[in-house]
Amino acid sequence: MNIKKYKKFSRYKIGPVGRKILILLGAGLALGLTHRPDCYFRIIKSASREWQKNNQRSLREAVRKLYQSKLIDYRENDDGTVSLILNDEGKQRVLRYDLDNIEIKKPVKWDKLWRMGIFDIPEHLKKGRNALAVKLKQLGFYPMQKSVFIYPYECRNEIDFVIEIFNLKPYVRFIVAKETDVDLDLKRKFNL
Repeated sequence: MNIKKYKKFSRYKIGPVGRKILILLGAGLALGLTHRPDCYFRIIKSASREWQKNNQRSLREAVRKLYQSKLIDYRENDDGTVSLILNDEGKQRVLRYDLDNIEIKKPVKWDKLWRMGIFDIPEHLKKGRNALAVKLKQLGFYPMQKSVFIYPYECRNEIDFVIEIFNLKPYVRFIVAKETDVDLDLKRKFNL
């Protein structure tokens, strides 16, 4: 192969999946070209070793990229091992990924208290306000007014989680009430 062609070909970066494909193709080619059964096992063993090296290399690369993105920190332990730790920005990112899976667990028996989320969010945060309202409805909250939502079960942690995701903590209040003037309608709405 001449040098110009090699330089042109070598500038393409091959990711972990590409390397795995090349390992499989190389092993397949080697298996197809050999006619000795004793070589089959050596080829498969060699491909397996390369596959494992590629997995370790991919893991190290992923950890390095996370560290560079400042989502994780590391701490050296007394026994010589290293612990990876999510920093505050990494925790925020994890919270965003988990937003779709959040749900409120309903107890067997209702404690006869109403949980209300009340918010007054400025116009410049309209997207966050709309996203919060949509998420509260998805969680089962009933909209009493445009910015007042009510729910019969304990949900403080879930509400805090949602408002933290949308960075709306200063604008949202959480109230626990014994009764409202529409209790009968709400009980019917929530099948209580």
